Amino acid sequence: MRPLSEYYQQISAPINNGRNVPGLHYPGFDDSVKHNIAPGQALWLPMQAGDMLSCRPEGTMYIAAIAQKDGSNAIDTFIDDTNALQAVPLNSGDYDSRLINARLAALGLRHEALTFYAFDQTPEEAVIWRSNSALIVLMVLPETREALVIGNTTAAAIDIQYHATTASNIQHLPAPLGTLLDEFTIERGTARAYKIPKGAYVQIIDVKGRQCSDFMAFNAQALDAGKERYIDSTVSRTFTGGAYPRPGVLNKFYDSDILPLLEVVQDTIGRHDTFALACTARGYEERGFPGHINCSDNISHAVAPYGVGARRAWPAINFFFNSWILPTHNMLQSDEAWSRPGDYVLMKALNDLVAVSTACPDDIDPINGWNPTEIHIRLYAAANNIKPAVAYRLLPNEPANMTTESPFHSRTSELTCKYAAAIDYWVPQYYEPYGAIEEYWACRERAVIQDMSNLRIYDICGNDVVPFLQQVMTRDITRIALNKGKYALICDDSGSVLDDGTLFNIGQNLYRWTCSTGESLLHLKQVAQEHGYHVFIRDMSKTLCTLAVQGPKSADLIGDLLFIQPTQPAFANISWFGGAVARLHHREGLPLYVSRTGYTGELGYEFFCDNRDAEQLWDSITEAGGEQLVPMGADALNIIRIEAGLMARGNEFGNMQDAYESGLGFAVDEKKENFIGAAALARNRAAARRRLVGLILEGSEVAHHGDVVYQQRHQVGTITSAVFSPMLKKSIAMAIVNIEQAAPGNTLEVGKLDGYAKRLSATVTTVPFVDAQRKRPRGL
Repeated sequence: MRPLSEYYQQISAPINNGRNVPGLHYPGFDDSVKHNIAPGQALWLPMQAGDMLSCRPEGTMYIAAIAQKDGSNAIDTFIDDTNALQAVPLNSGDYDSRLINARLAALGLRHEALTFYAFDQTPEEAVIWRSNSALIVLMVLPETREALVIGNTTAAAIDIQYHATTASNIQHLPAPLGTLLDEFTIERGTARAYKIPKGAYVQIIDVKGRQCSDFMAFNAQALDAGKERYIDSTVSRTFTGGAYPRPGVLNKFYDSDILPLLEVVQDTIGRHDTFALACTARGYEERGFPGHINCSDNISHAVAPYGVGARRAWPAINFFFNSWILPTHNMLQSDEAWSRPGDYVLMKALNDLVAVSTACPDDIDPINGWNPTEIHIRLYAAANNIKPAVAYRLLPNEPANMTTESPFHSRTSELTCKYAAAIDYWVPQYYEPYGAIEEYWACRERAVIQDMSNLRIYDICGNDVVPFLQQVMTRDITRIALNKGKYALICDDSGSVLDDGTLFNIGQNLYRWTCSTGESLLHLKQVAQEHGYHVFIRDMSKTLCTLAVQGPKSADLIGDLLFIQPTQPAFANISWFGGAVARLHHREGLPLYVSRTGYTGELGYEFFCDNRDAEQLWDSITEAGGEQLVPMGADALNIIRIEAGLMARGNEFGNMQDAYESGLGFAVDEKKENFIGAAALARNRAAARRRLVGLILEGSEVAHHGDVVYQQRHQVGTITSAVFSPMLKKSIAMAIVNIEQAAPGNTLEVGKLDGYAKRLSATVTTVPFVDAQRKRPRGL
């Protein structure tokens, strides 16, 4: 028999040296990665010799370059003719430089030592730079706090395209996350065992994208004692609450002695398979490929020096393996991996470990894109203290935005360690000194402060802004006065709600759209481009942050904190959905935009400020609030918003429900014509088949999102949101049901245990459940 290595080389030769396979289209899987710089922000980008950047900047951008080897000024190795540019002083206060300053300090550098050059270019002219050495490029779009807060920035966000040199085999490796203990590449079709000290981190990187990597780890102390104790699938699933096999990654992994071995710290892809077998010789033989190299044999060979016995089949964590289970049967399905070049999983060792990783050789299935490639491993010292993060992408081929701490984190973290990912920020679930129920009652009876930084904020301006917004919004934009806002929807042609939010008129031909997801940004840009509108859409979500103060005492607590010019509405005259430009304490205080809005159904206000001012704003409000003010997290907010009948994307809308089915018909100006979705909504309004209703359940058991609503044997609806109401002392739910069963007073049932073995009786009612006339937010 021929050596396996020869056989593998014959059947798995590279195809066209990468992913550009003739006849196949892999969007985003080339040698370029897109980055974005927002006004008031900066881009820190390590580059290697031969790497290139390209962009179409509008206005003035500032550039500095630092040699990686010694930290010296390296602009001449990046821009050929620096004489054509102007060297300018740039203070760290001209933009949000906190992260940049921390990275400079780690290199022993100070911001004042950098030389910046001003670069001006019209958007019609593209510019390309090439690096002649290893350096760090720093690109900045400076902007004042005042311009950012009032939407008067003249800068526009810039997309930067990074092109790695094709001469490098590791061109897609992400920047290191800290001090390295070791790093190495696992060539395709091979495996390697390695040690991970307790507290250290292991980063498993898919170098070129769509490449599966099997992983197993052993307790090193047990191996020294002659015992094989490795990641156990049953124990890990049970102790993490995932008792059944399913695609995905558990957050912690245990051995059969219930000792924790690893925890997941960061994940840029979020789509893996846990505990399927690594590929085996038997599996290939039964498909007509005898002698095919396989991961199980590779694992056995790699761990043999550590005293681990060989196995014909190894269980494993199958990183970057895209699998799923259809609800109609229990068969595992798979396709090409979702991972992109440079995607990774980072885990922390909770004991001394011996680990093994593979670069899967499967080239007869789509799991590796039919073209197996390499895997790269990095080990980091425990002292790095790398923070948890998961990836958020607007589109699958967009670069990953890792969840980060919000600008208020230094304050919220003093009161809680219970956070959850909300788009690309970690937000508090509840505050440990209080708990969700106490926070709930504080909002109902006194006042609460909320970190709402996960809101998306888009400034829209330009000569065509009014006709543009008239086409994309369900409300009549011409009826929104200066310093006023309206709750509005964005729909597609079928009337399905893509996003909801509040549109503020903050200046001449200048509007601010605050919403829940990035779907708005994609849709707005698409419509503007397709119809040729002369508008500018600026993503301010990472530049501005949002802090909410809600509750019946909110106005009393914050009124004296604000200085408002006579040209703006006085605080007492800011009506529901009104707003004003203000400053904190006095005329020279930090700039703010304050609106009388919220997501609680209570009297409340929202503040928009520059990220750099977040801590000062939090401190001033909490000091003024004293014992009357309590911080509130997402758990209490969810209870309140359901009681108030406020809809959420992914629950009441966003799954092909139109505005009327979602209970959002009030946000459609029916006399308005020619907006996107108008014809479909008019048709559906006249022939509605489903409607959003409230349900009051008997007993205290809470229904769940997705539970089926029945009338006798027949399904008539679906639960969208449910909670136990502290105010009503009953379980309540919102549901979309057939129009024939939507009348208040009807009795329906929520199906449990396959829908038939257990039923929760429910009575149909209207929403909101509390304060049906919306008197509370009006201050009545």
